[in-house]
Amino acid sequence: MGPGHPECPQRILAIEDQLRALGLDALMLTPEVPLASNADLALAHHLNYVLELDEFLQQLEATGETRALDPDTWACPGTRAAAWRAAGAAVRATDAVIDGELDNAFCAIRPPGHHAPRGQTMGFCFFNNVAVAARHALDVRGLKRVAVVDFDVHHGNGTEDILENDDRVLMVGLFQHPFYPFSGADCRAGNMVNVPIPARSDGKLIRDVVDSYWMPRLADFKPEMIFISAGFDAHREDDLGGLGLVEADYAWITAKIMTVATQFSKGRIVSCLEGGYNLSALGRSVAAHVRTLMDA
Repeated sequence: MGPGHPECPQRILAIEDQLRALGLDALMLTPEVPLASNADLALAHHLNYVLELDEFLQQLEATGETRALDPDTWACPGTRAAAWRAAGAAVRATDAVIDGELDNAFCAIRPPGHHAPRGQTMGFCFFNNVAVAARHALDVRGLKRVAVVDFDVHHGNGTEDILENDDRVLMVGLFQHPFYPFSGADCRAGNMVNVPIPARSDGKLIRDVVDSYWMPRLADFKPEMIFISAGFDAHREDDLGGLGLVEADYAWITAKIMTVATQFSKGRIVSCLEGGYNLSALGRSVAAHVRTLMDA
């Protein structure tokens, strides 16, 4: 998205470097991930939006330009392939987990997705990867109930826009508030469990929120599969947020999600990278998340 932009290619390199440093190279599967089809994307987005964005990004491929779509979100000649492949990775991972090829999956993808509502780009996001995958599990693979868990420092407003009042989905989230995108605290949709958290909150408060708000609702809902919007910008070293999580907190949250997945979901989890912009903290936090998923 241009020089100095926090949503940069080095984010993926930092994750890969950390996994290699810990000897987890065997986990880094690199199959040819398909591009999402427009039909996949239309499960969560207006088809006209998908088609218009496709045309715009093809123009950038042809001209070599970099253009802003909104104040935070820039596109370059490589954006079309990246955005379609990120959503494609989420769909492919969903199929692999449902079909038993993988126990669970973490998709190290960018651009992120949870700010993208049905009909526009927003907050570094083009397509809502998790919402596309969740709807694929429901509408294509025939599951009856799925849960979405979002622990990014920012509210997943796009995911809420797409999935609110869909009784087949329970979304549980926590986020710093008041903070970008200044939403979530007043949502009244019955399938949304939004927990606003004040700035400078640490892991103890976050753990209390998970135990008190998330776990009872997840247990009542009994999801057949769980999708995670895995944002790591609530880390205390990340300047784009103001919360105080550390690697051990991400491991603990992941373990709690796994207890629900083990009990109700046949262990089926697909986690997709969202935020996380301090490269060192991002790599360490993803490694903690992935190592915990390995314990399934």
